[in-house]
Amino acid sequence: MGDPPIRRRIAFDAETWHALNRLALDSGNRLQDLAGEAFRDFLRKHCRPVTLRDAFVESVRMQPATDRRARAAPLRERLASHRLQPFPELSGGA
Repeated sequence: MGDPPIRRRIAFDAETWHALNRLALDSGNRLQDLAGEAFRDFLRKHCRPVTLRDAFVESVRMQPATDRRARAAPLRERLASHRLQPFPELSGGA
């Protein structure tokens, strides 16, 4: 299956608690669902992986051999060096 959920206590002031509780009632979601969505959004905002798969993909990208950005510059340089040069006799000489 999966790992059992990790439980932590978070303290809210009364005003925040009532606002979150009202949002949960109005949207038909549990407070747990609202908190999960908020934390996932927070992780994405700070460019952190949300799932184990995201973490794996990010770790593979960190390797120079698989980083497309690292390979793009040398490819551009190779393509630039292979561009066709105009024929000297056609470029205005004779």
